[in-house]
Amino acid sequence: MTNEPLFTSRRSFLSGSLTFLSAAATMPVFLGRTASALAQQQPTSRRGNDGRRILVVVQLAGGNDGLNTVVPYEMDEYYKLRPRLAVPKKDVLRLKDGVGLHPAATGLKQLFDSGRMAIVQGVGYPNPNRSHFTSMDIWHTADPEQRTHEGWLGRYFDACCSGADPAPEPIQGVALMTEAPLAMQGDRFMPLAFEDPESLTWRAGRRDARAEEVYRKLNAGSATASEAGLAGYLQRAALQAQVGADEIRQALGRGLSRRRGAAGGLRQRGQLGDSLDRVARMIAADLPTRIYYVSMSGFDTHTGQEFRHRRLMEEFGNAMSDFIDTLDEHKLLDRVLVMSFSEFGRRVQENASGGTDHGEAAPMFLFGSKVRPGLHEKQPSLSNLHRGDLAFGCDFRRVYASVLRDWLEMDPRKILPPMQPLRLIAG
Repeated sequence: MTNEPLFTSRRSFLSGSLTFLSAAATMPVFLGRTASALAQQQPTSRRGNDGRRILVVVQLAGGNDGLNTVVPYEMDEYYKLRPRLAVPKKDVLRLKDGVGLHPAATGLKQLFDSGRMAIVQGVGYPNPNRSHFTSMDIWHTADPEQRTHEGWLGRYFDACCSGADPAPEPIQGVALMTEAPLAMQGDRFMPLAFEDPESLTWRAGRRDARAEEVYRKLNAGSATASEAGLAGYLQRAALQAQVGADEIRQALGRGLSRRRGAAGGLRQRGQLGDSLDRVARMIAADLPTRIYYVSMSGFDTHTGQEFRHRRLMEEFGNAMSDFIDTLDEHKLLDRVLVMSFSEFGRRVQENASGGTDHGEAAPMFLFGSKVRPGLHEKQPSLSNLHRGDLAFGCDFRRVYASVLRDWLEMDPRKILPPMQPLRLIAG
């Protein structure tokens, strides 16, 4: 037998093993042997979040058309290049400096006017990639060179919980998705991920054939010494995941009042609204979760964009305003920052199918009572394009650096390359 380790990190073991574990119909033998002893080590009650700050990440998957979200209605080139898709000047929800919001984004306009929203214009990265998968990986790892395999938030958890075993509890990062996003996966940390709370399980990543083999050996009692050494770690991590899952189920079962629309009734919620409603319930339950991650799909508008994007803007705006207002009503907003991004924007010129193709720079959004509200950075030029796209003026990692330094109270140099943070969050 060689001295080469079977797994290069505990993360690689967890990413496969706990997927199998979550699908097990009964308690696996190798966990059952020590489950009682491990359960006795758990505290009878949690400290909760202890009032610490919470980050909520909202991913707009597919490539949101930033140009029709934050509309440069005073630029003549906008109307020349988009004769059918450009938002009529009279309909734009005007902000300042010659830009405004899509007319369906009334929820965003409310948040902007109330000083609870910041817009960072022209965000991107060097040598942009128009592939959904590649660009999303770049945003998740904060590495345009694609040399890093851990997510930027996973690295944050690794850095702030160094030495813990397992480190840290998976419930400290929760993703309302079928599979944990790369952004939250560290070398040691794996978050809890779920879509349906009725089938809440640890979803730490795609199955790994090596993990499956070790899992079977552990269950059969035939594991080697090195393989058995991983068993204790898995036992503790799995128990933490189960305890966290139980707490989440309890939190989601509690009622929480929600903001009512102008007509007096509850506004109809979409995909994002449902996810954020669950996040609000978990925040109100004071779980020890530091970071929540949600995603809204449908932004890949190659065809028939006008009506599709209108619906998306309405849903995004309503979901964000309802979420922020709900937190405000329950006196939780001062502890919460929301950051929203999309993997890229769309091409400036509309295509022949009534849509727009993959582009480059786009705006990012931050929400909360502690943001420095208004417009940040410059609206990209429409006369000086990069490959037919908006040229980025602000590296997205500067936004991440601001979130790390000014909200999560982490030195961004531990997570990112040297990068000057923007001033997006009030002290």
